[in-house]
Amino acid sequence: MIDVSTIKEHAEVIGADGVHVGTVDHVEGDRIKLTKKDSGGGQHEGHHHYISLELVAEVEGERVRLSANSDVAITFEEEESGKPVH
Repeated sequence: MIDVSTIKEHAEVIGADGVHVGTVDHVEGDRIKLTKKDSGGGQHEGHHHYISLELVAEVEGERVRLSANSDVAITFEEEESGKPVH
């Protein structure tokens, strides 16, 4: 299990493939809250998304690397409402 205290605000979240997924706003419970600027466009624009801490493989300084590739990881994102993002 990852020591959540090593996940820093504004750290980059990347998939196992090294592709940018988001930026840490902060850790909230068992999830990482991503900044609004990484929310995407359309109906997802302007609000926070979340990534489960279960997807974190390791923390490398200012980067949080996930155990899933970026294209898979975004299918596990949740909106503020707790609903999956698709």
